[in-house]
Amino acid sequence: MTREEQADKIIQNHVLYSMGLGIIPLPFVDIVGVTATQVDMIHQISKLYGKKFSDIAGKSFIASTTGTSLARIGASFIKAIPGIGSVIGGVSMSIMSGASTYAIGQVCKRFFEDGLDLDDIDQDLAKSIYEEELEKGKQVASDLKSKAEKEKKQPTAAATAAPKEEEDIYTQLLKLGELKEKGVITDEEFQKMKKALVDKF
Repeated sequence: MTREEQADKIIQNHVLYSMGLGIIPLPFVDIVGVTATQVDMIHQISKLYGKKFSDIAGKSFIASTTGTSLARIGASFIKAIPGIGSVIGGVSMSIMSGASTYAIGQVCKRFFEDGLDLDDIDQDLAKSIYEEELEKGKQVASDLKSKAEKEKKQPTAAATAAPKEEEDIYTQLLKLGELKEKGVITDEEFQKMKKALVDKF
C-alpha cells in the first residue's frame, strides 16, 4: 500500500467516525467531537508524511481553512428542537461532518504530498481546495451512509440481535466514552449526556 493510499485509509476511517459523532442528539457536542476527530486525523497524516504537528497547529489549521461553517452549526442548532429536530439535525450534521473531515484530510494530503509542513500551507489556496473537496466529501459521506444502511439490513447469523434503538444508544454511548477519554468532555458532561441519551430512548 502506497503512502497516499494509507492517507486515504486514515481519511476514510475518520470520515466514518465523524459521521457517527454527527448523529449525537446534543447541540454543539457533535461539533466539538468532530473537531477533535479532525485534529486526530491531521496528526495521523502528519506522522505518516513525517511532518511536524501540534494540537494547537491542527486546530488553528481547521479553523482558518473551514471558517465558520453555517451549515454545520445550523444542523447542530436544529437538534435543539424537540422531537423531529434531533432526527433532521442528526442526518444533516452526519453528512456535513463526514464531508468536512474528508475535505480537511484531502487538503492536508495534497500539501504534504508536495513536501510542505502544516505551517507552510497557503491558507487562501487551502480554503479553495477545501471548498472543492467539500462537495466531493458530501457524496463520499452519502455513499458511506448508504453502504452502512444496506449492511445493517442484511441478515446476520446471530440468533438474537439487539433492537435498532439499543444498537443506536450503545454506539452513541461508546462515542461519548471515547470523547471523555480523550479529554474533549469532562466526566460531569459525560454523565449529563449519557442521561440525556438514556432518557431519549
